[in-house]
Amino acid sequence: MLKAWNRIDSPEAYARTALVRTFVSQRRRKSWSERPTSALPESAGPGVDVELRVALQGALRELLPLDRAVLVLRYFEDRSVEQVALDLGKKPSAITTRTARALERLRAVLGDDVGQLIAQ
Repeated sequence: MLKAWNRIDSPEAYARTALVRTFVSQRRRKSWSERPTSALPESAGPGVDVELRVALQGALRELLPLDRAVLVLRYFEDRSVEQVALDLGKKPSAITTRTARALERLRAVLGDDVGQLIAQ
Protein backbone atom coordinates (compact mmCIF):
# COMPACT_ATOMS: atom_id res chain seq x y z
CA MET A 1 0.00 0.00 0.00
CA LEU A 2 2.76 2.38 0.78
CA LYS A 3 4.15 2.25 -2.79
CA ALA A 4 0.79 3.15 -4.33
CA TRP A 5 0.58 6.28 -2.20
CA ASN A 6 4.09 7.31 -3.20
CA ARG A 7 3.12 7.17 -6.90
CA ILE A 8 0.02 9.26 -6.31
CA ASP A 9 1.98 11.79 -4.31
CA SER A 10 4.47 12.33 -7.13
CA PRO A 11 2.65 13.72 -10.19
CA GLU A 12 6.00 14.59 -11.76
CA ALA A 13 7.09 10.93 -11.76
CA TYR A 14 3.68 9.88 -13.08
CA ALA A 15 3.90 12.37 -15.97
CA ARG A 16 7.46 11.31 -16.80
CA THR A 17 6.46 7.61 -16.89
CA ALA A 18 3.43 8.36 -19.05
CA LEU A 19 5.52 10.37 -21.52
CA VAL A 20 8.21 7.68 -21.77
CA ARG A 21 5.64 4.93 -22.31
CA THR A 22 3.84 6.96 -24.98
CA PHE A 23 7.12 7.68 -26.76
CA VAL A 24 8.17 4.01 -26.73
CA SER A 25 4.71 2.94 -27.91
CA GLN A 26 4.86 5.38 -30.85
CA ARG A 27 8.33 4.18 -31.85
CA ARG A 28 7.08 0.59 -32.06
CA ARG A 29 4.47 1.45 -34.68
CA LYS A 30 5.34 0.78 -38.32
CA SER A 31 4.05 4.16 -39.40
CA TRP A 32 6.45 6.01 -37.12
CA SER A 33 9.10 6.28 -39.82
CA GLU A 34 6.67 7.47 -42.51
CA ARG A 35 6.99 11.07 -43.56
CA PRO A 36 4.35 13.04 -45.48
CA THR A 37 5.35 14.51 -48.83
CA SER A 38 3.89 17.35 -50.81
CA ALA A 39 3.84 15.49 -54.16
CA LEU A 40 2.50 12.08 -55.15
CA PRO A 41 4.57 9.72 -57.32
CA GLU A 42 3.73 9.74 -61.03
CA SER A 43 3.26 5.96 -61.40
CA ALA A 44 2.62 2.88 -59.28
CA GLY A 45 6.24 1.82 -59.48
CA PRO A 46 9.11 1.23 -61.85
CA GLY A 47 8.19 -1.01 -64.76
CA VAL A 48 4.51 -1.37 -63.83
CA ASP A 49 2.02 -0.80 -66.63
CA VAL A 50 -1.24 -0.38 -64.78
CA GLU A 51 -3.49 -0.32 -67.87
CA LEU A 52 -2.02 -3.55 -69.22
CA ARG A 53 -2.32 -5.24 -65.85
CA VAL A 54 -5.98 -4.24 -65.44
CA ALA A 55 -6.79 -5.38 -68.98
CA LEU A 56 -5.12 -8.75 -68.40
CA GLN A 57 -6.92 -9.28 -65.10
CA GLY A 58 -10.26 -8.51 -66.72
CA ALA A 59 -9.54 -10.84 -69.63
CA LEU A 60 -8.42 -13.64 -67.30
CA ARG A 61 -11.73 -13.34 -65.44
CA GLU A 62 -13.51 -14.20 -68.69
CA LEU A 63 -11.67 -17.54 -69.04
CA LEU A 64 -12.64 -20.89 -67.56
CA PRO A 65 -11.11 -21.50 -64.11
CA LEU A 66 -8.77 -24.24 -65.37
CA ASP A 67 -7.59 -22.09 -68.30
CA ARG A 68 -6.96 -19.21 -65.92
CA ALA A 69 -5.05 -21.47 -63.51
CA VAL A 70 -2.86 -22.85 -66.29
CA LEU A 71 -1.97 -19.40 -67.64
CA VAL A 72 -1.31 -17.90 -64.23
CA LEU A 73 0.87 -20.79 -63.11
CA ARG A 74 2.78 -20.94 -66.40
CA TYR A 75 3.35 -17.25 -67.08
CA PHE A 76 2.83 -15.29 -63.87
CA GLU A 77 4.32 -17.89 -61.49
CA ASP A 78 6.88 -18.94 -64.14
CA ARG A 79 6.41 -22.68 -63.57
CA SER A 80 7.30 -25.45 -66.01
CA VAL A 81 4.72 -27.60 -67.77
CA GLU A 82 5.64 -30.50 -65.48
CA GLN A 83 5.18 -28.42 -62.32
CA VAL A 84 1.78 -27.17 -63.49
CA ALA A 85 0.75 -30.72 -64.36
CA LEU A 86 1.68 -31.89 -60.87
CA ASP A 87 -0.12 -28.95 -59.24
CA LEU A 88 -3.31 -29.48 -61.21
CA GLY A 89 -3.24 -33.27 -61.31
CA LYS A 90 -3.07 -33.44 -65.11
CA LYS A 91 -0.68 -34.92 -67.67
CA PRO A 92 2.00 -32.62 -69.12
CA SER A 93 0.59 -33.10 -72.63
CA ALA A 94 -2.83 -31.95 -71.39
CA ILE A 95 -1.24 -28.84 -69.87
CA THR A 96 0.54 -28.03 -73.15
CA THR A 97 -2.72 -28.33 -75.08
CA ARG A 98 -4.68 -26.39 -72.45
CA THR A 99 -2.04 -23.61 -72.48
CA ALA A 100 -2.26 -23.18 -76.25
CA ARG A 101 -6.06 -23.11 -76.23
CA ALA A 102 -6.21 -20.79 -73.22
CA LEU A 103 -3.86 -18.35 -74.97
CA GLU A 104 -6.13 -18.41 -78.03
CA ARG A 105 -9.14 -17.66 -75.84
CA LEU A 106 -7.25 -14.89 -74.04
CA ARG A 107 -6.32 -13.28 -77.37
CA ALA A 108 -9.96 -13.50 -78.47
CA VAL A 109 -11.13 -11.83 -75.25
CA LEU A 110 -8.54 -9.05 -75.49
CA GLY A 111 -9.18 -8.53 -79.20
CA ASP A 112 -7.51 -5.51 -80.77
CA ASP A 113 -6.84 -3.93 -77.37
CA VAL A 114 -3.77 -6.08 -76.77
CA GLY A 115 -1.76 -4.43 -79.56
CA GLN A 116 -2.56 -0.96 -78.26
CA LEU A 117 -1.73 -1.88 -74.66
CA ILE A 118 1.61 -3.47 -75.49
CA ALA A 119 2.63 -0.61 -77.82
CA GLN A 120 2.31 1.95 -75.00
